[in-house]
Amino acid sequence: MDIELYKKVLTKYWGFTSFRPLQEEIIRSVAEGKDTLGLMPTGGGKSATFQVPAIAREGLCLVITPLIALMKDQVNRLNSMEIKAMAIHSGMSSEEIDIALDNCIYGDYKFLYISPERIPTRIFQTRLLRLNLNLVAVDEAHCISQWGYDFRPSYLKIATIREHIPAGVPFIALTASATPAVIEDIMTRLEFREKNVLRTSFERKNISYLVRKAEDKGTYLIKTLHKVKGSGIVYVRSRKRSKEIAELLVANGISADFYHAGLPIELRDKKQISWTTGETRVIVATNAFGMGIDKAEVRFVIHWDMPDSIEEYFQESGRAGRDNKPAYAVLLYSPSDKSRLEDSLRRKFPQVEKIKNVYEALCNFLNVPQGAGKDNVFDFNMADFVSKYRLPVIETYNSLSFLQREGYVEFTEEINNPSRVHFTIGRDDLYKFQVANESFDSFIKLLLRSYTGMFTEFVAISEETLARKSALTQENIYRFLVKLSSLNIVKYIPGKKTSLIIFTEERLERKALMISPENYLQVREKYIVRLNRMIDYADYNTKCRSVTLLDYFGEEADRCGVCDVCRERNELDLSKYEFDLILDEIKEVLTGRQADAQELVSKVGHPEDKVIKVLRWLLDHNKLVMDDKHLLSWKENDLFSR
Repeated sequence: MDIELYKKVLTKYWGFTSFRPLQEEIIRSVAEGKDTLGLMPTGGGKSATFQVPAIAREGLCLVITPLIALMKDQVNRLNSMEIKAMAIHSGMSSEEIDIALDNCIYGDYKFLYISPERIPTRIFQTRLLRLNLNLVAVDEAHCISQWGYDFRPSYLKIATIREHIPAGVPFIALTASATPAVIEDIMTRLEFREKNVLRTSFERKNISYLVRKAEDKGTYLIKTLHKVKGSGIVYVRSRKRSKEIAELLVANGISADFYHAGLPIELRDKKQISWTTGETRVIVATNAFGMGIDKAEVRFVIHWDMPDSIEEYFQESGRAGRDNKPAYAVLLYSPSDKSRLEDSLRRKFPQVEKIKNVYEALCNFLNVPQGAGKDNVFDFNMADFVSKYRLPVIETYNSLSFLQREGYVEFTEEINNPSRVHFTIGRDDLYKFQVANESFDSFIKLLLRSYTGMFTEFVAISEETLARKSALTQENIYRFLVKLSSLNIVKYIPGKKTSLIIFTEERLERKALMISPENYLQVREKYIVRLNRMIDYADYNTKCRSVTLLDYFGEEADRCGVCDVCRERNELDLSKYEFDLILDEIKEVLTGRQADAQELVSKVGHPEDKVIKVLRWLLDHNKLVMDDKHLLSWKENDLFSR
């Protein structure tokens, strides 16, 4: 393999002369035809590991990702670099998909992005054999694992692609976070020819991980943001709270705004740009804020509410300090959070009968008869749905998520599909039409001057932009397009912003809708395990925060020295080795029994003053408890049944 060729591609299109850590190793593996699982942290440059080798080689790279907005963003970015890329997702008509696939077969396209639920459809399967693939890239690969935190049944269909493509076409799977069990599952589910994991350390030495136990989070946040400098993100778990906290910060002289998925996409884009450019200092957001963030100088990420898993927390906090300068990841934690999490658990897993109620209501809402609907795509307005059937919003959303997990439907968040136009006749026939229909001539010329490629594919247009370029109103632009469409000169698809429901199976009778209690309980138990690990992270303050996070992902590391736990331990004037040794011996003495301080000091084979320091530290951090007889015992967590 000529790595210099790949470096030339990197320099030509991205302007870099060398690869980041691990990028070159992954590219070498892919270039040698090996199935490759790449684990790289958020912001580590995952996309280059498949884009560079795909550009350097003849053929087309198939990219599978569940995030439609990210898919469209990457396609736009590649096209702006004059690299031909196409996207196929559930928001497109069958005619658009048909034309897009034809272009990928007969045109010189380098990338085809596709959402996973499109893979088993007849229209894709019949064309797959004719695509000249050089690589299959699976982004967000953890979604294929039932051990992962974001399992998607549609991902289980990806391996079927191998049946229809040459044996030598390698798969590259990419994710920013995966436990050892998930890593094994990814390679098994994607039918890797041999195990091949390439990973960079998840350790972020420039980030100080802090947990702050604060009853009054608002006061803490205001004081902290007045003291620290720079831009940052405050993550919350509800849309309502994002607005309330942003208003609280503004009222206290801090430049802030809020962001969540319920806002119009134009407003979301405006808010994100304002924060990215530094006009807004702090963005208070739900987890909808994160995709496509391209801001290196984020000095802090603060979690007002605790995420559901270490994976989520690690990805979100990892948006701090991508410029490798010092940054902070702060989790605000209070005893009341535990009761909120217990309530969250109840709503996260509605009763099976309630899930079935939502399924039946959904089918009726979309007018899907029994035995029909498979592979059909429906516009879906959640607000109208819950209002019509008087359903609780959060439980309904979680019921849809569970139906998705069971493989009955796919549910996408709101996507913004602009208007699209495609000329259905050739240039010669169009010229004849213009000559014979002078009233359309100026408008057709306006279209052709404003956009290219409309004879070969559907092209996104903006009625507002066309109106600005002409003396016409947007209403007149719309009428011209509708009329040309009725005359079969163009195909015009008006833009819309909506969520989508895709039926991956035909509508079933209620009694045939199988949500097995065993599977339901298994999913719930996995969720509880992940949640408990997140709670342990916040509650357990005797172990380095960074070490705790890395241990979760199966990685060993030394104490970071800069998290809140390490800083307090540094004040004891004990080395990590001494502290851990004394801690382990104390725990061994107290396993299954109690002892007083004098007995502990005598049984732990270290200098008395050092043992007392560790004992005092453990008592201060509520890891040892003392009864009324001054006997000490080790305290275990009892947050959820384990």
